Amino acid sequence: MLGARLARMFDPCNDHPVGRRCWHNGHVRLSRRSEYGLRALVDLIRHEGHGPISLGALAQRNNLPPKFLEQIMARLKAAGILRTTLGAHGGYAMAERPENVSVGRVIRLLDGALAPLPCVSLRYYGTCSCPDEATCALRDVMLDVRDSMLAILDRETLAQLAAREGRASIDPRGLHADALAGRRP
Repeated sequence: MLGARLARMFDPCNDHPVGRRCWHNGHVRLSRRSEYGLRALVDLIRHEGHGPISLGALAQRNNLPPKFLEQIMARLKAAGILRTTLGAHGGYAMAERPENVSVGRVIRLLDGALAPLPCVSLRYYGTCSCPDEATCALRDVMLDVRDSMLAILDRETLAQLAAREGRASIDPRGLHADALAGRRP
């Protein structure tokens, strides 16, 4: 799913408020909030035309915690991506056309910054520990990482994401044999 761990380049802490990022040197990954939100959106898109889908059904079908999913869905509704219908046959449905919503937009709505380091974040810039950003080689490569990641996430729409079949292999293109064999950290 666009690699559930695809280049989510900020702290995977899930309890921080939007707009405030916790940066660390740990794993670079998609947060649970964004992963669950994207999985729920894909489910809604794939079941479009069947009427609104209840929170319970979404949570159960996707193996997601209902209380956490409820918070995620509330944010997506407030942003205008989702709508709700009340009543016995109520639930969630897409408010915007899936081809008009990028994966990057959803991640930003749910988590904020899409950058590997605070010093390369376009919206949540923060200073790093390096003595001079202008000559920092690490910052230079992280700018390239950020730009490549943004190009992918802002190009991929929810409609395209929902149309993907997925891949069972962790290395479907065979590019990482050394890492899988333990010869590369």
